[in-house]
Amino acid sequence: MPVNLKGRSFLTLMDFTPAEIRYLLNLSHDLKRKKRAGILGKTLRGKNVVLLFEKTSTRTRCAFETAVHDEGGQVTYLDQGSSQMGKKESLEDTAKVLGRFFDGIEYRGYDQKVVEDLAKFSGVPVFNGLTDVDHPTQILADMLTMEEHIAKPLKDCKVVFVGDIRNNMCYAWMYGCAKMGMTFVGYGPQTLIDEVDPHVLRQVAEVSAETGAQVSLSSDPECLKGADVLYSDIWASMGEEDKIPERAALLSPYRIDSAMLSSTGNPEVKFMHCLPSFHDFETKTAPFELVVCWAFPAYILDKIKPCNLDLVKQFTRITGINCGNGLGTYNAIHRNTKQALRNLNSVRTGCPDPIN
Repeated sequence: MPVNLKGRSFLTLMDFTPAEIRYLLNLSHDLKRKKRAGILGKTLRGKNVVLLFEKTSTRTRCAFETAVHDEGGQVTYLDQGSSQMGKKESLEDTAKVLGRFFDGIEYRGYDQKVVEDLAKFSGVPVFNGLTDVDHPTQILADMLTMEEHIAKPLKDCKVVFVGDIRNNMCYAWMYGCAKMGMTFVGYGPQTLIDEVDPHVLRQVAEVSAETGAQVSLSSDPECLKGADVLYSDIWASMGEEDKIPERAALLSPYRIDSAMLSSTGNPEVKFMHCLPSFHDFETKTAPFELVVCWAFPAYILDKIKPCNLDLVKQFTRITGINCGNGLGTYNAIHRNTKQALRNLNSVRTGCPDPIN
């Protein structure tokens, strides 16, 4: 069945059918292939998009700005200090004005009602770049990454979200997995399970009944068995810094480390994190340095610094891949077979964080 999303806002994955989400994923694959091939996009030529950020961000801002520019469009960035939204002007008036200047609006902030009202009053498509209860663009990006690296369809994949299971990322994953017929477990302390929004659970249960998804919450480490992805998020979001000691005490048993990865019983399990992350806080540093880590999926060969040669030799001994001075380690891994990846789960790449 043809899919036409022209003029639609992207506020939550719950607004879309599985077929529409599949279309968005296929489109994402296609656009990514074109960029790698050096093919310039034209779909947003002559279009202007405004980014409204009540919460600052590194990845979200860069992702939206790069995407719009790649497709030929122009971007205007407004943060809390450079607009009157919610101060001298009502949200409704701001939405109406922006809808007359711009062809699309991206919002990243706190209240889900704000992004919904922007869509209601602006008259142009609005895209949710994060709210307190959802982060749909992140889930699309994560599903895209999974499809690039897991040799089975999404419906056969199991995602375990570890830690603060009543936050926006966990809810967003529940929505995405329910829609795509996947298996999802939110793994965290019972005290947090009891605080999960019952409305979210009802919505997810209704969708899961239609798609065959299995979505559950558990405090039992047995739920880790068979996971294809262990996923985590920061324990204290922006504006919650005062809660860090309390969250650390509660969630330290749910810190992802190599032992937790091994407990899945899946030699091909992957670790993902939406970032930013406090290393040795939500995670042990080791998972970020393992070959199984996709938290930094955009390694580019000429940006990877020379690796520890002893680790490169270990890598070569196990896989039979000659990586020279280590600069080709990442590409070599992804050129090799699934069997090689099975043998790599305990081998560190030795590459420093390329973002630093």
